Amino acid sequence: MVLARRMSLISPSPTLAITAKANKMKAEGINVIGFGAGEPDFDTPANIKEAAKKAIDSGFTKYTPTSGTKELKEAVCRKFKTDNNLDYSPAEILVSCGAKHSIFNIIFALCDDGDEVIIPSPYWVSYPEMVRVAGGKPVFINTTQENNYKITPAQLEKAITPKTKILILNSPSNPTGMVYNEQELAAIAEILVRKNIYCISDEIYEKLVYDGQKHISIASFSENIKRLTIVVNGVSKSHAMTGWRIGYAAGPKEIIQAMSNLQDHSTSNPSSISQAASVEALTGPSDSFKVMFDAFLKRRNTMVDRLNAIKGFKCLKPQGAFYVFPDVSEILKKNFNGKPICSSLALAEILLEQAKVAVIPGGVFGEDKAIRLSYATSDGNIAEGLDRIGKFISSLA
Repeated sequence: MVLARRMSLISPSPTLAITAKANKMKAEGINVIGFGAGEPDFDTPANIKEAAKKAIDSGFTKYTPTSGTKELKEAVCRKFKTDNNLDYSPAEILVSCGAKHSIFNIIFALCDDGDEVIIPSPYWVSYPEMVRVAGGKPVFINTTQENNYKITPAQLEKAITPKTKILILNSPSNPTGMVYNEQELAAIAEILVRKNIYCISDEIYEKLVYDGQKHISIASFSENIKRLTIVVNGVSKSHAMTGWRIGYAAGPKEIIQAMSNLQDHSTSNPSSISQAASVEALTGPSDSFKVMFDAFLKRRNTMVDRLNAIKGFKCLKPQGAFYVFPDVSEILKKNFNGKPICSSLALAEILLEQAKVAVIPGGVFGEDKAIRLSYATSDGNIAEGLDRIGKFISSLA
């Protein structure tokens, strides 16, 4: 079988083997604590599920317009106005099968062969793969824990070339949980406007921001940056609706139309039932969100404190999302079974095998000195999992 050349550009995820092994161990009855989850461990709120049931019972089970229902796009417009002080019309909104699908559509609509796309590192694993399969070239800006894993204006200026087309900005960040503040965003916006570079602003973790920090959309600074920005969001993380697969993008009408044309010939519309549920998510009561938010805040504090108490871990307190991204460079210098551990993947494999704890190696996010742990799991799992990690790390030479 001869596959298309583009398939050789996509790297298989090194985490798949770890995930498969963890699942196999669980199926064999082994008690594995998983810190890999990229989704809330809470159930979708009852009012949202009821809206979906009502849609089914009323026969709302047919095709909708590719770009989304009128009701959902209007609800998205109201959300942007209320939450982000951004004015969009329904013609500037595209609803897709998850925020990942939204980003895929944007990259394919904007990125020509050879175009450079700037991606701050650490990054969400799918960004560079999407760019490569679209024919573009990922250009990474490396950040450090000392700089809170955020790019500086000087770094951005230096990375820009005549081929630069897009900057992908993710705040709050997966995997680091860091949030760009108003001053940092304003400086980035000024450069993008001056250089006429598009921005994909991935704001899927917008609602999960802690310690008095405020989420600000880069598109809200001026009309000039707004015309260059495509904002991506969705209901997955904020409303515990990962499986419902609803994301959305807002941006200039011409770009949104191009994305819609692409979606016409790929997936067509997202699920009609999920769209009805998402209208309720964006317009209905949100009492259940506070319960989830408070739980994540408590778990974050516990996990950061516990990890920093383990010798060899150096963990920043994330400002958003539900991940921690501790530096483990000191642990990578240690030996296990007479051999240096050396890589985050090796450490993840050893922790799974020896401590029965599943974590995500930082190398897949572009930072091999770290690992990612999700605190979207129970207090009991966090306590037990960190006990296991601490006990194992203390045994290393």
